[in-house]
Amino acid sequence: MRNLAHLPKAHLHLHLEGAMRPATFRELRDEEGQQQSPPDGFTSFEDFTSLYRAAARLVREGPRQNLLRLVREVVEDAAADGAVWVEPHVNPLTYVDDPVAALDLLDVVIDEGRSAAARLGIGFGVLMFARRNGDPAQAVEAARLAALRADDGVVSFGLAGDEAHYPPGPFAEAFAIAREAGLISAPHAGELAGPASVRSALDVLGARRIAHGVRAVEDPALLARLAAEGVVLDVCPTSNVALGVVESLSVHPLPLLLRAGVRCTLNADDPLLFGAGLLDEYETARTTLALTDAQLAEMAHVSIEASGAPRAVVEEAVTRIDDWLGSPVRATACRT
Repeated sequence: MRNLAHLPKAHLHLHLEGAMRPATFRELRDEEGQQQSPPDGFTSFEDFTSLYRAAARLVREGPRQNLLRLVREVVEDAAADGAVWVEPHVNPLTYVDDPVAALDLLDVVIDEGRSAAARLGIGFGVLMFARRNGDPAQAVEAARLAALRADDGVVSFGLAGDEAHYPPGPFAEAFAIAREAGLISAPHAGELAGPASVRSALDVLGARRIAHGVRAVEDPALLARLAAEGVVLDVCPTSNVALGVVESLSVHPLPLLLRAGVRCTLNADDPLLFGAGLLDEYETARTTLALTDAQLAEMAHVSIEASGAPRAVVEEAVTRIDDWLGSPVRATACRT
């Protein structure tokens, strides 16, 4: 079998704090005297967000070195999984309210991420996100901050949170600012709400990438639109099962999305909470969803081409993906 760790890929749907290593979580938790541990499962989205906040608090309320460590380790883990580009979701306004201080914090993340990525021979960019459950005025502020670094580290703009309770309309202004600055529109949709959520992300926010989007499978006309317009779904199978979006990995709609011609990428969302990293998701797609190496290579292609990576990174990665797919298949007993 071809080694999936050697398949060049981009990691596009990854929340920075949710990508903390379990060992790092335990270490920082013990230093702060917290008791909470990463969960084995969730009974609701509210449970998930509560546990996410516990992890985020260790970084946001701790010394700056905790944030620097987190960024370095996220880049290191991406590289170990075969990523040549990583684009974590970040919002410095969840750390500090002052826009000047938030911009400084954003620069810290960009500088640390780029430094770690350069050391490992990969690329790094930031997806700046706004919160659905926050004030839309703060989303506008986030978009303005992102626009200030649109040519210097920030490559995309997203919207995270429960779309079932917070529709996209109030965030249209923020996304207009981001798109005007040349950032990729990449909001969450089609996870906790159905096809209407995905359609609104397209119509109201001008989405070109959608975080999750898997419930588009419930609407054949929407699937056809996504395929025709080349919109990319940044899919996270393990997350979808953990949060009850789908019943099990074996019935995940990813194969149906691909057969409908929808461009998809594989991602881990929050490895700390869901227990699976980027490479794990590719392995699951191969073993549980029975995707072929050609399909996996195509999703890797899409992840690179839909990312905010520089053209040189994209072109080199595409060549290496083609080389990977063209390499001979060898029998092996090793983890692939």
